Amino acid sequence: MLDDLLGKIGPLDKASMEAAQTRLDSLTKPLGSLGKLEEIVVKLSGINGCSTPRADNKAVVIMCADNGVVEEGVSSCPKSVTASVTNNFTRGITGINVFTRLTGARTVIVDIGVDADLEYSVILNRKIRKGTWNMAKGPAMTRDEAIVGIQTGIDIIRDLKAEGVNLLGTGEMGIGNTSTSSAISAVLTGSPVEDVVGIGSGLSKMAFQNKIEVIKRAIDVNKPNPDDPIDVLAKVGGFDIAGLTGCFLGAAIYRIPIVIDGFISAVAALLAVRIHPGVRDYMLPSHGSAEPGSKAVMKALNMEPMLNLNMRLGEGTGAALGFQLIDAAIAAYTQMGTFDDANIEQYVPQE
Repeated sequence: MLDDLLGKIGPLDKASMEAAQTRLDSLTKPLGSLGKLEEIVVKLSGINGCSTPRADNKAVVIMCADNGVVEEGVSSCPKSVTASVTNNFTRGITGINVFTRLTGARTVIVDIGVDADLEYSVILNRKIRKGTWNMAKGPAMTRDEAIVGIQTGIDIIRDLKAEGVNLLGTGEMGIGNTSTSSAISAVLTGSPVEDVVGIGSGLSKMAFQNKIEVIKRAIDVNKPNPDDPIDVLAKVGGFDIAGLTGCFLGAAIYRIPIVIDGFISAVAALLAVRIHPGVRDYMLPSHGSAEPGSKAVMKALNMEPMLNLNMRLGEGTGAALGFQLIDAAIAAYTQMGTFDDANIEQYVPQE
C-alpha cells in the first residue's frame, strides 16, 4: 500500500512556476529583490498547480510519543513530561499555541505513542503503543511498526487535504527525541555522533557525555543500514519521527506545501527524502535549530533555513514562524503593483 501511494508523487508544475516568476518580475521592485520570498511563491505555485498560490488554511501537525531510551538518563526531564505537554497543547498555553494563534493556524495533536492514557476529545488517538523500546538495548520498534507510523502520518495529511488545508507545518513532543534524532542523523549523514548531539533540554557535562555514549551504543548494537531509511527509523528512531516522516510523504502525495520545523522534524524530512527523493520539492525549511545536528541534516537536504534564531523548543514553533514569512511572500506577490500600474519602466538586467 505504501509503495502505491509513493507512486503518486510527481514533479512540480513548471508552467505555473514560470507564470509566477513572470508576475514577480513585473512587480515594482528590482528583479529578485525579495530573495527567498520569491522562491517561496514560485515553489507554492508549482505545488498548487496554479500561478495564484494560497495558504489561508494552515495546520501544524504535532506528533507526540515517548522513547524507551529515556531510561538511560539521556534527558534532564522525566518521561511524564511528554504526557503533560501533550495535554497542555489542548489548553492553548504552550509556545506553539501562541505562534499558531498569530498566524491563524490550527494545531492537530496526535498521540502516536505517549506512555499515558490521554483525553482524546481533542487529541487524535493514533497510539501504536506506549513508547518505543530502549534503542540502547535493541531496536526501538519493529519494521512493521515503523511502517504503521509512516502510514499514520500519510493518513492524517490525506484527511487534512479533504478538509481544505493548503499549508502544513510539522511539530513534535517526546522526551528523549533529540537522542533518537541524533542517532538517525549520524547514520544518514555519516557524521560522528559527537558532532550531532546537543544538550537537549539542558544536560550537565556528565549527562551530556553519557548521552553521546548511549547513542553510540544504540548504533553499535542495532547496526542500522544507512541505505535503508525504514531500517534506520525502526532501529534508532521514535514513533513521533515515524509519524512526521509520513506527514512529509503525505504532503507530496496530496500536493500540499509542508514546512519543516527544527532538528527533529528535519530528521524526519531527511528520512522521507531518502524514501522518495521527490518529496523534497514539497518542503520548505523554517529555521536553523540550535541543536548541533541540524546543520548536518539541512546540508544533507541541500536546504537553507529561512530564519536563524537559535531556537530549540520544537513543538512546531519554527514552522509557525515560517508561516508568517510565507504569508508575507504571498501578500507581496498578490498586492504589490506592477510596473504598468506604477507607470515605471520595467527593470531589465544588464549584461
